[in-house]
Amino acid sequence: MRPRERLVVVGHGMAAARLVDELVRRAAPYAITVIGDEPDPAYSRVLLSAVLERSHRGADIELRSAGWYADHGVRLVTGQRVLRVDRDRRDVWLADGTRHGYDRLVLATGARPLLPPIHGVVTPDGLHPAVHAFRSMADCRRLDQAASGARRAVVVGGGLLGLQVARALSVRGLDVEIVEVGPALMGRQLGPAGAQALARGVRGLGTEVYTGARAVGFSDSGLRLDNGFVLSADLVVLACGSRPATRLAQRSGLMVRRGVVVDDRLRSVSDDHVYAIGDCAEHRGRVHGFVGPAWDQAVALARTLTGSDRAYDGSRVVARLQATGLELAVLGDPERAVGERVEMANPLRGSYRKVVLRDGVLVAAVLIGDLSRIGVLTQHYDRRTVLGQTEAAWLLHGDASAPADAEVPDDVEVCACAGVSAGRIRSCRDRADVVARTRATTGCGSCSDVVDLLLPTPTSGRPHSGALLATK
Repeated sequence: MRPRERLVVVGHGMAAARLVDELVRRAAPYAITVIGDEPDPAYSRVLLSAVLERSHRGADIELRSAGWYADHGVRLVTGQRVLRVDRDRRDVWLADGTRHGYDRLVLATGARPLLPPIHGVVTPDGLHPAVHAFRSMADCRRLDQAASGARRAVVVGGGLLGLQVARALSVRGLDVEIVEVGPALMGRQLGPAGAQALARGVRGLGTEVYTGARAVGFSDSGLRLDNGFVLSADLVVLACGSRPATRLAQRSGLMVRRGVVVDDRLRSVSDDHVYAIGDCAEHRGRVHGFVGPAWDQAVALARTLTGSDRAYDGSRVVARLQATGLELAVLGDPERAVGERVEMANPLRGSYRKVVLRDGVLVAAVLIGDLSRIGVLTQHYDRRTVLGQTEAAWLLHGDASAPADAEVPDDVEVCACAGVSAGRIRSCRDRADVVARTRATTGCGSCSDVVDLLLPTPTSGRPHSGALLATK
């Protein structure tokens, strides 16, 4: 009997976990080894803020247990860093000196947080004890412990990740301030009207926002801004984005621009035996920082590795934040998308909504303060539905005459990240059953409201879908 090909996956984040899950489901003929540098099995990074907020436990966001890998014949190596790849011998070498041979290698090394040039945040021993990054479970645990004894926090970065962390700390009872170097919160995704509505909502929840301000120094007196202000803080969280983790690929001689350059088979353009997916991959000049595209790539690569000729041609982008008192969703790239715009704003209610249509097709949207229509809008966005002349405004109103999200047919895809239909959701008992059986709601979170409506028993309590990790 011909021995199975050796498939080694370097990285054990959400992209890697989804790839292995798909390969197991397809009974792929590989001897699979997964190597992760974190000690924990893969978990949902988008729900780390829920752990910090303490609405979830760390175990609640685990994607697959170590036992699951063993039960399915997958070798899982955790807490080990890959030092180098010998592409001639097709070996990967770990920090502990062990070696793993491969026939096919997948790089799913993710991204690393950016550390801004703020004097005093880095000491000879690493980050200052009062300064925290927020990318991993270890980061979350350290910040959780520090938050228990703190009163004031400053979050550096006004993107999705910064907002996510700021709300979690605020819910924990801390006085929180946000510093954003750009002219507005979420400046890459929102125009002036949307950014203004978002800032108004954040301030209304008791969090002050400083935009157009750069943090330049940190000391015992607090965080110093370039305008001379000093913000007192017991802890500082750096949420300034991330960059693809490509050092291993570069040392291995693979082509790297922003990310590991791959073709439409997600194969390195430098080596037919090496692939890359997720935050570390660059496809057609684009690097994504969201879980939806990472999972799309994982599914596409699983198809390729099991003999499919179907190419990967890109992904949709859905970014969502749903936290206590603060809700936001962005579909596509509403500021750069070409088309006709329909906008609605209600400053008294703190809501703002915009859709962009091209030839009647929804190509982008923003919803702030009221996500009651996000489910049906996401479906139209995914399916490229041609809308009538008045239908876009009708959907944005979210009035009682609009079709209910729960009325979607069983065969309609509700969760695009995990490829889950309405019928599969209806077959589940509750939200926990949905997560265990389908993984719906653990990706971008845009399906959360529709999932709750489709369940036989409504979910009790406030659903927390988190937010996608901030863009690069």
